[in-house]
Amino acid sequence: YHLKSMLLTRRSIRNCTQYKNKCVRYKSEVPRIFSGIQPTGDIHLGNYLGAIKNWVNLQNSGTYETIYTVVDLHSLTIAKEPGYDLKENIREVTATLLACGIDPQKSILYNQSKVSYHSELTWLLLCQTPGFKLKSMIQYKEKAKQSKEPMVGLYAYPVLMAADILLYRATHIPVGEDQNQHLELARYLAEKCNRNWQPELFPIPQTLSSEHTRVMSLRDGKVKMSKSNPSALSRISLRDDADTIKKSNFKS
Repeated sequence: YHLKSMLLTRRSIRNCTQYKNKCVRYKSEVPRIFSGIQPTGDIHLGNYLGAIKNWVNLQNSGTYETIYTVVDLHSLTIAKEPGYDLKENIREVTATLLACGIDPQKSILYNQSKVSYHSELTWLLLCQTPGFKLKSMIQYKEKAKQSKEPMVGLYAYPVLMAADILLYRATHIPVGEDQNQHLELARYLAEKCNRNWQPELFPIPQTLSSEHTRVMSLRDGKVKMSKSNPSALSRISLRDDADTIKKSNFKS
């Protein structure tokens, strides 16, 4: 394996929007945070209060190295409507993150697919992942119900997430309750690779506990506000004007 040259090298970081030498140390004394957001639909109030606001606070705390990414590879796991423009969505989401306070001078912010090592490490980790681990994923079962023909990519999605985390040797991951099972898989794979490949190759990523605001759908108070919901009235986009917000609340 060319794993040692793959992990957190200058070549991979150079594809990011910004990078600093301190972010490519093999063993950093500073805890490293990694998190990402999919470029599917407009970023809504739930995304901001549940994740992005926390990202900005972590970035500005001075406690962590922070790496944030627009995870376009993850967005390919669900079929899109005709006319869907992935490149434009990537630009829109990136611009929104910058507007919300993500600072390229303090954090690395980049486009996932521009770093090919994500895909390469995913394949190596897939070869280490028992099938029963993926079959037990609750989120796959829920999302598969929304599609007539769920794709293998949706099934393998948690391994790509693990590759994202382990590639940058992240130590702390801010996740919501619905992602805890995926983080458990990342820990399992880190421990397995450390045993089978090389001791201490990967740090064991820890859940970063914080107060996440759970914003519910305006159409169904039992589920979270989501970009994937076909009804625009189920959410409040950060780009909505006052009239649109009033309309969404009136219809809820």
